[in-house]
Amino acid sequence: MSRRGRPRHPDVLTPAEWRVVEAVRHGMSNRQIAGRRGISVDAVKFHVANALLKLGLERRAELRTWRGVPADSALRTGGTRQGVEAMSVQLGSIGQISRPVSDITTAVEWYRDVLGLPHLYTFGDLAFFDCDGTRLFLNAAEDPDRVGEPSILYFRVDDIQTAYDDLTARGVRFENAPHLIHKHESGVEEWMAFFPDPDGHLLAVMSQVPPS
Repeated sequence: MSRRGRPRHPDVLTPAEWRVVEAVRHGMSNRQIAGRRGISVDAVKFHVANALLKLGLERRAELRTWRGVPADSALRTGGTRQGVEAMSVQLGSIGQISRPVSDITTAVEWYRDVLGLPHLYTFGDLAFFDCDGTRLFLNAAEDPDRVGEPSILYFRVDDIQTAYDDLTARGVRFENAPHLIHKHESGVEEWMAFFPDPDGHLLAVMSQVPPS
């Protein structure tokens, strides 16, 4: 007889659990995740609890440094140099700079219509523009006092997993493991990991991983 209920998912986490875990690894609170995903806080807590149980972790904070990658991710299926001797990481050009804004709609109109920057896309309260190859990332600040905080510098790297390991060996203390930020319609994945400088200001390594 066939078993009742939903069939077992082929990955360690379900797609819904992966989305919540990636948001946790990005540093978002349960309330922020709920608002971004359009679900209840209780639903977020449910997914977090399930993920912790499946992964054998005890605390939500442990998800921040867990190195898991989805089974169908381009980072696992061909985006990294598997089996190739890792070379010392070389930070590339600055791929992205972020700026907090008080109102995303007003900011998008100003950067697009007044400054004339090419608008790439808007996702909720996040907006992206092209500055001659460097991406400008605008995000709506929950606290107006955060609008004056320093911009985050995002360095491009070819292999984010190798970069994470190499920089960690050099003494860099990452706030989170490499995690999926966004998957474009083309299949290209955006992966990032954040770390502070000596003054506590955030920097990041970023990698765009094409589908295999």
